[in-house]
Amino acid sequence: MRKKLAQILVVDDQEEILFSAKMILKKHFETIFTANSPKKIISILNENEINVVLLDMNYRIGFEDGREGIHWLKEIKTLSPQTVVILMTAFGKIDTAVEGIKIGAFDYVLKPWHNEKLLETIDKAVSESRKNTKKTAAEKEDKKYFVGTSAKIKQAYSMAEKVARTEANVLILGENGTGKYVFAEFIHLNSERKKQPFVHVDLGSLSDSLFESELFGYAKGAFTDAKTDTPGRFEMAAEGTIFLDEIGNIPLHLQAKLLHVLQTRTVTRLGESKPRPLNVRIIAATNSDIKAEVKNKNFREDLLYRINTMEISLPSLRERKDDIVPMADFILDQIAAKYNHQNWHFEANVGPYLEKYPWKGNIREMENKIERALILADNNTITVTDLDILDFEDFQENDDNPLSELEKNAIEKALFKHNGNISKAAEELGLSRAALYRRIEKYDLKNT
Repeated sequence: MRKKLAQILVVDDQEEILFSAKMILKKHFETIFTANSPKKIISILNENEINVVLLDMNYRIGFEDGREGIHWLKEIKTLSPQTVVILMTAFGKIDTAVEGIKIGAFDYVLKPWHNEKLLETIDKAVSESRKNTKKTAAEKEDKKYFVGTSAKIKQAYSMAEKVARTEANVLILGENGTGKYVFAEFIHLNSERKKQPFVHVDLGSLSDSLFESELFGYAKGAFTDAKTDTPGRFEMAAEGTIFLDEIGNIPLHLQAKLLHVLQTRTVTRLGESKPRPLNVRIIAATNSDIKAEVKNKNFREDLLYRINTMEISLPSLRERKDDIVPMADFILDQIAAKYNHQNWHFEANVGPYLEKYPWKGNIREMENKIERALILADNNTITVTDLDILDFEDFQENDDNPLSELEKNAIEKALFKHNGNISKAAEELGLSRAALYRRIEKYDLKNT
């Protein structure tokens, strides 16, 4: 029987499981890798085009809640989106495996497995991986971005197009949720490095103890769990771009180590003494007032000079109100496509609500609201209630407010729908009972 051209990685801390899986799979698939620790996943993915990962969900004795498997599932989907993950779990842990499927796993298999079922599942996963590879390539080639018409955002994207053609380091400034990741990706995909890796590092989520090993890598034996040589994120971004997100959150005592890497364009793995040369584009981002942090001695001035050859600020949604409704339409189209839904749209009266809502979380909050609304909506029309933006405590309450009539109509509909039940109407409208009573008084809806 001819073997299928595919590269499979099996990850489990039990050697007998790895041996058994390899014996079964090598008869049907071209290349089988095994790893007895999930910490080897990064280096294997970095050096090979893995189609399918068969991933155990528990590795530490006494910890059998599957959280490690969920963590590594997310890492794999971030590092290699086209790779398909199949989770391995015991019968009593199916709930966690189902949770894994919701966040991106292809399927799960129970241990001990039936050989035929295992082979069938992996065969389907290989086919899915090939579809993902084509889809990922097409998405990178045809990636669409919403720019808008506001002067500030047009200026930012104009600067991005110019700087993308250079090797200059870029610092992106902006509030949480303003689209710094998307903007950094835009720069990468419009650069000469666009066919090379784009590696995102959330510096704000790295603990002090993991900072060096995650960024710079480590040699076998560098510390207790260092079972194999492992490259860091800088090496993974070789020839491409590394995006250092939330750089303002790095503790002062670690900033010197990052500065050394950026100055020398070399990286030294933990446990090694010989530096490795780096060829990587640096894009950094922060939501903090970085110059104030320098003034307050919380951020090194020399590090700031190193990362901000070009500094670009992204405006908040409050600063680009004319873009809010078109952006919501753009996001709805993207999310509808993600769920294979067609002909979705907002109810006609939604626009003024979108424009008046404060959007403290900016674009990220809008994406979350719209995705939730699409999931909960009864048909292909999204209403203000579906969006959960009826918290009018944030708006001025006066007779000149153009939203007053819309608000009144929404309250009337909710009260009618729930036969005057205040609790249910308030819950649907996203208001407290007291807030709803005030509005009933305001609009004289006592007899509704």
